[in-house]
Amino acid sequence: VQLVESGGGLVQAGGSLRLSCAASTITFILRPMGWYRQAPGSQRELVAAISSGGGNTNYADSVKGRFTISRDNAKRTMYLQMDSLKPEDTAVYYCNVDSRSESSRYNWGQGTQVTVSS
Repeated sequence: VQLVESGGGLVQAGGSLRLSCAASTITFILRPMGWYRQAPGSQRELVAAISSGGGNTNYADSVKGRFTISRDNAKRTMYLQMDSLKPEDTAVYYCNVDSRSESSRYNWGQGTQVTVSS
C-alpha cells in the first residue's frame, strides 16, 4: 500500500495551500482517514479526520475553522484545504488511517513539507 502526499510548499502567513493524498489501495474507500503533521522536535499529531464516506469530519482545536478535510473515493484521494495559515502550522504533513478508531495503519508515506513564513 502506498500513500503519496503532495501540495506542500512555502507560503506567507495568512495564505492557503491544498494538500492531496493519493492511495494505491481500494481499501482506502472503506477506512476513516486523517491528516497528521509533525513539526521538528515534536510528536506526530492528528489534525483532521474524515469518515470512510466523508460525511463526518473532526479537527484539532488548533486548526478548527481554518482547515477543511475532504475525500473523493472514486479517485482514492483525500484533501486538506488549509486557509489562514500560521507559522505554527509549519510541519511535515502525512495522511494515514484515523488512529482514533482503527489500530492498524498503512505504511507512512514521505509526507509533504509545509512552511509558513511570518
